[in-house]
Amino acid sequence: MSPERVSPGPAAFPPRPVRGVRARYVFQGGCPSAVADATVDFEPWEEGVHLEVADGATVRGTPGPGDLDRYHAALVEGVRAELAEQLPGTVTALALVVHHTTVHDVDTGEYAYRRAGRVAVREVLALLDAERPSRRPEKYGRRQGS
Repeated sequence: MSPERVSPGPAAFPPRPVRGVRARYVFQGGCPSAVADATVDFEPWEEGVHLEVADGATVRGTPGPGDLDRYHAALVEGVRAELAEQLPGTVTALALVVHHTTVHDVDTGEYAYRRAGRVAVREVLALLDAERPSRRPEKYGRRQGS
């Protein structure tokens, strides 16, 4: 008797590390403005979205007490929301590693960092999609005769 084949579970995101992703959202259409800018890595990890701040992470600007924690939490919220929208049913197993954060004294807030998290996911998905081999058939454009 042959052993039963076990089908693999759903693919996890991210399929591989993607490093140096710029999570940036800037809206300056008047008052109020929104500014968020961070550099992050998307690392395969345990199920869920886990935030890590890298050793030696840098901050540009002068955040108030507790601001960085709130901005990073908002960044994770944006990542989760965009992944749920773009990859429904996909298991997320991600460590989001923050290497750099920019804070503007007036225009940085949680809203901007949520939006930046969404932008970062789109950047990673575009990069991963560009790496996929073309699905174009070998005989593209040739008529199949009978």
